[in-house]
Amino acid sequence: MGTKMPFFFLYLLSLYTLHRHALPTNAATAPDETAALLAIKSSLIDPLGALRNWKSNPGMPHCNWTGVQCDTKGTVIGLNLSNYNLSGTISDDILLLSNLSSLKICSNAFSDTLPAALTGLTSLKFLDVSVNNFDGRFPVGFGSFLQLTYLNASANSFEGPLPADIGSANALEILDFRGCFFTGSIPASYRGLQKLKFLGLSGNKLTGTLPKELFELSSLEKLIIGYNEFEGPIPADIANLTKLQYLDMVVGNLNGPIPPEIGQLKMLNSIFLYKNSLGGEIPKEIGNLSSLVMLDLSDNMITGVIPPEIALPSNLQWLNLMSNRLKGTVPNGIGDLPQLEVLLLWNNSLTGPLPASLGKNSPLQLLDVSTNALSGEIPAGLCEGGNLTKLILFSNALTGPIPVGLTTCMPLVRMRMHNNQLNGTVPGGFGKLPRLQRLELAGNELTGEIPDDICLSTSLSFIDLSHNQLQSRLPSCILSIPSLQSFMAADNELTGGIPGELDCPSVSTLDLSNNRLEGTIPSSLASCARLVSLSLRNNHFNGSIPPSIAMMPTLSILDLSNNFLTGSIPSNFGSSPALEILNLAYNHLSGPVPSTSLLRTINPDDLAGNPGLCGGVLPPCSGATGMLESPSGFRWADVRLVAAGWAIGFVIGFVIGIFKEII
Repeated sequence: MGTKMPFFFLYLLSLYTLHRHALPTNAATAPDETAALLAIKSSLIDPLGALRNWKSNPGMPHCNWTGVQCDTKGTVIGLNLSNYNLSGTISDDILLLSNLSSLKICSNAFSDTLPAALTGLTSLKFLDVSVNNFDGRFPVGFGSFLQLTYLNASANSFEGPLPADIGSANALEILDFRGCFFTGSIPASYRGLQKLKFLGLSGNKLTGTLPKELFELSSLEKLIIGYNEFEGPIPADIANLTKLQYLDMVVGNLNGPIPPEIGQLKMLNSIFLYKNSLGGEIPKEIGNLSSLVMLDLSDNMITGVIPPEIALPSNLQWLNLMSNRLKGTVPNGIGDLPQLEVLLLWNNSLTGPLPASLGKNSPLQLLDVSTNALSGEIPAGLCEGGNLTKLILFSNALTGPIPVGLTTCMPLVRMRMHNNQLNGTVPGGFGKLPRLQRLELAGNELTGEIPDDICLSTSLSFIDLSHNQLQSRLPSCILSIPSLQSFMAADNELTGGIPGELDCPSVSTLDLSNNRLEGTIPSSLASCARLVSLSLRNNHFNGSIPPSIAMMPTLSILDLSNNFLTGSIPSNFGSSPALEILNLAYNHLSGPVPSTSLLRTINPDDLAGNPGLCGGVLPPCSGATGMLESPSGFRWADVRLVAAGWAIGFVIGFVIGIFKEII
């Protein structure tokens, strides 16, 4: 017992001694890191006071400071200074945080070059310097970071080539250089990033062809390289990216056909290739992409027909083929896609009818097939899913009636059907749609009346019913729609007059030209305080021009030509600084043209067809007061002319008589 005791005591003493010697090492780490953090703070400009608790305080260790993350030993391993509007510089003292594995300084106001000191933080696994104003060349050195898995430097102002040494950081899984100003090509060294899952290079000034090394990154799940100046074809080697889920090569100069090998990427759910110069036909192999959700091939030079196979991916939600050179019909299978939300086919040369089932079996939200040569009737069930917000069908050859089901399509915001061959009446109910803003039915063969319930709308801002065969009176409340800015019903067969009492709080454009409207122009039009353009030409309006119209504060265009207006031009006409275009031609106006600024320079053609007008840009008025008419319309000038003629005739006759007597 006595012999064992000293040994045990010595053992405990040795442990205690080791512990005492170890303490200074850990204890020294905390003050060093505290000092480093305070030095970092002193080099920053912190307008929000986000780092106000960064100060020496025994009661609050540095591990509790804003944005500081420590491990269980109290060592700083993470620094998150994002979204604090910080500027200034990053102090070199950051190198004293030698165990730092995560640094986030994104969404601040840092400028100048990215501090080279950051390349000394070799323990970093996560680095985010995005959304700042860093400029200059991206520093060399991060390629030696063997643990770095995440590097985001997007949304800065870097210049020069992409850093080639990054290709040696072979642990990288996320590399994001989007939205900078890098130039040149994609470095061949990037083939070394075999663990890379996300590559974002969009929004730079990169050039050249797509390098083959890019398609050796077999772990890629998202490839985002659009908004650059890449040219040449998409190589067939894209088939090597078997894990690819998201492909973005938009807005560039890529040409050639879409490789059919793209159909081998079974995990691909999104393809964005719009705004390039791609040609050829849509490969039918796209139908093999069972995971496809979004397909956008718009604004290219793709030819041929839309392959029926495009409707095979049952999860397809977004299909955009607009602004190509497609012809043929719209495959019926597209109408049966159960998840379809957006279908954009405008500006092609498509013919035939739309699929009859379109909208019946899907949550269709947006349909735009305008500017084609489509025919047949509008599918009746477009809004059966109850989600349709925009229906854009203009400039086709569609026939038949407007589907009544659209009048109960509550989400509808825009309905644009102008320039077709639609017939029948405008169904009632559109005024009850709570979100409808634009109703464009111009250039069709619609007949009947303008529905009175359109006045119930609280949301309509644009109504165009022009160039139809509507035969009705103007609804008395039509201009009282609170949000209405433009109402156009020109080139119809509207009768009656303009309502005498007007309340038009928002109307800026009113075009009722080329109808059969009659009566006087109500002076209450002047209550339309925001009216910019007013056209009443080619109607049967009579009476005088209301002087109040002349002083409307925003009226810029006024066309009253080809009516039966009488009386004189109001003396204040043309004195409003807003009025720029005025046409009063072909009425029955009379008297001198007022000498206001606009009327002094008006084109005489805009006053033509009013034989009683004179002065100004027209021939001068006779006498001091001009060619005045009596209330009965008898001109005193004509009396003087007849009297003079009678006197001359009398004298000539008298002379001839005397001459005969002499002979």
